[in-house]
Amino acid sequence: MPKTTRPLTEVEVRNAKPRDKRYKLADGGGLYLEVLPGGGKSWRMKYHFGGKEKRLVFGLWPEVSLKDARDHRTDARKLLVNGQDPSAVKKAAAAISTQDAETFELVAREWQDKFKPKWSPAYADKLLRRLEKDVFPFIGAKPIRDISPPELLALLRRVEARGAPDIARRLLWGCGQIQRYAVATGRAERDVSADLRGALSPIKVKHHASLTDPKDIGALLRAIDEYGGNPQTIYALKLASHLFLRPGELRGLEWSEINFDAAEIRIQAHRMKMREQHIVPLSRQVVALLREIHQLTGGGRFVFPSELTPSRCMSENTVNTALRRLGYTKEEMTGHGFRSLASTRLHEMGYNSDVIERQLSHCERNGVKASYNFAQHLPERRKLMQQWSDYLDGLKTGAKVIPIHGGKAAIE
Repeated sequence: MPKTTRPLTEVEVRNAKPRDKRYKLADGGGLYLEVLPGGGKSWRMKYHFGGKEKRLVFGLWPEVSLKDARDHRTDARKLLVNGQDPSAVKKAAAAISTQDAETFELVAREWQDKFKPKWSPAYADKLLRRLEKDVFPFIGAKPIRDISPPELLALLRRVEARGAPDIARRLLWGCGQIQRYAVATGRAERDVSADLRGALSPIKVKHHASLTDPKDIGALLRAIDEYGGNPQTIYALKLASHLFLRPGELRGLEWSEINFDAAEIRIQAHRMKMREQHIVPLSRQVVALLREIHQLTGGGRFVFPSELTPSRCMSENTVNTALRRLGYTKEEMTGHGFRSLASTRLHEMGYNSDVIERQLSHCERNGVKASYNFAQHLPERRKLMQQWSDYLDGLKTGAKVIPIHGGKAAIE
């Protein structure tokens, strides 16, 4: 007669003690409890499929009770009756479960957590809020590998339709970064955002108001020299024309960032929009201006401290207010416009575009390049900044300045 197996009881399962070697307690129908030397108790099932002996693991007791293990055994035997391998079915279900868990939102939040230390808190918060408002409600719950270009385009066009084409483009960039991260980590096959190039409506770029005619620039420089306002404001206006930093970078300039011996400013990454260190070579004229203002504010932290609170830097409205007092409207000239002024003139004068863009801190957002971009084209930039200051001096005195292609300007 075939040997029969008496079903286990809860008490037997609970009281099973570990031994020097693992052993089994059979429950019948292929189900058994394997007791490990370390004290763990694992539910397993032995079965045959395709002429081979196989095993299933149901989990550890007590997380998986005796009743749960028997239910798993019943399900497995039903699959066998239907000609299916329980192990293969279990692996397929696990793969689907993993794929479903790797949703766009899950990968997006993981991506943001990884890279937000490189961003400003304000930028990181703004990016997450945009994703939560315009992206997650539509594709956030979907496996990232299953998202199609039309689905991504549909949500971006919703943003465009409410009159926010610039935000739509920023979201396209962000979704592309997230998808490339998913590809790199094995959660997606490719970045589908690449298929949407040219699919969004073109937007009209709004440039900061600035002067571009050399005669007008010369008149502005003379007006700054004659301005009767606060000396710090005068120096800020003069340096803005020579350095073409962003307004926040200029007014927040610290004496610790200035190296007179090396004739350069090194602004640390946390103060830069692009979150990487930026080098500004100093012309002879700029060094002279900085030495002059050092006599006024050199005892403190900031080159341009606030008049009311010296522990803080100059107000963001100071330079624009001074320009208004000089008679320039916001449609004619702004503090940020000094950057546009320099960029326009230098490009028209034939300077190397890569050198200009690097000095403007307009750099490609490439993670590998970011480690050395701050010093890129530095010898050429030193020449550029000196020639730019010489060019401004010529405009201010009213000399005739003749642009020469190749990065030089002659003054008659």
